[in-house]
Amino acid sequence: MTINIGIIGCGLIGKKRYRNVGNLGKVLAVSDKNIENAKNLIKKKKIKIFKDWKQLIKIKKLNIIIISTFHNHLSEILIECLKNNKHTLVEKPGAIEPNQLKIAYKIAKKRKLLVKVGYNHRYHEAIIKSKQLIDENKIGELMYIKASYGHGGRVGYEKEWRMNPKLSGGGELIDQGSHLIDLSQMYLGKIENYKSLLTTSFWKSKVDDNSFMILKNKKNKTAFLHASCSEWKNCFLLEIYGKKGKIKIEGKGGSYGKEKITLYKMKKKMGKPNIIKLKLKNNIDKSWKNEMDDFYNDLKKKKFENKDLKNSIEVLKIIKKIYKENNYDNCA
Repeated sequence: MTINIGIIGCGLIGKKRYRNVGNLGKVLAVSDKNIENAKNLIKKKKIKIFKDWKQLIKIKKLNIIIISTFHNHLSEILIECLKNNKHTLVEKPGAIEPNQLKIAYKIAKKRKLLVKVGYNHRYHEAIIKSKQLIDENKIGELMYIKASYGHGGRVGYEKEWRMNPKLSGGGELIDQGSHLIDLSQMYLGKIENYKSLLTTSFWKSKVDDNSFMILKNKKNKTAFLHASCSEWKNCFLLEIYGKKGKIKIEGKGGSYGKEKITLYKMKKKMGKPNIIKLKLKNNIDKSWKNEMDDFYNDLKKKKFENKDLKNSIEVLKIIKKIYKENNYDNCA
């Protein structure tokens, strides 16, 4: 079984998607406004190149289209892909406005099409392992989670597209913060209320460079989150607390450090917990490939509920409200 794929957007994330289509996927066409980006991606392989993405989505042989453009184009391209009966993976956050994703959801439901929003962090091996440990009751009933995710930018970062609200829809909240909200919903379920503080602390920008959040579900189980682009040593740290122990996840590969997961099990008499450093199978980031394999599996089973899309609508609702309440009216 071969699944034919088209990729729209050949930048950094487009390259990662191209390299991780897996054994089932075969890229037939790519598109980018910058033709050199597309040529550099495919090298000398016999893959069609388009400057206009609208030409790519007309190719009848394509089963899946991957969209990895700036945020402001994601929903427009997604909706057109669905209107052309294409199953689609759209990079997070999928849109700038939640209503844009609602339109996509209605079309996908009517036409029985599968949409995955690219929150690849769910597919890191340590995250998958943490879910297994929770399901096995290794840390007891969940109480709260804490997470910190950030990088330090680079010289001229304030001039890049992620700092331009017309292209990005916001700053750290919609960028790395959206991953943290997504993971919080994965562990805690639907978020019912929240508190937040956004700041522009370092970069000379109209968008937020630090996002602080406290999210709660209907049972008051809580997520304490911080996303930052003034984190001077790249950091990914997630701690999940239960009544019998906690799970600590550090790193996600590359500049964020080796991915690690540790289980802390409380003793009956409490005191110092038993510390178990769990082994992971892979030394490299497999999340991109794992996400595509999951997409293929859902496609094979014709699972068109599009839970990812519904979840992403909820993430964007939270982001939009937080921006408004923090007077970042130029965002989302």
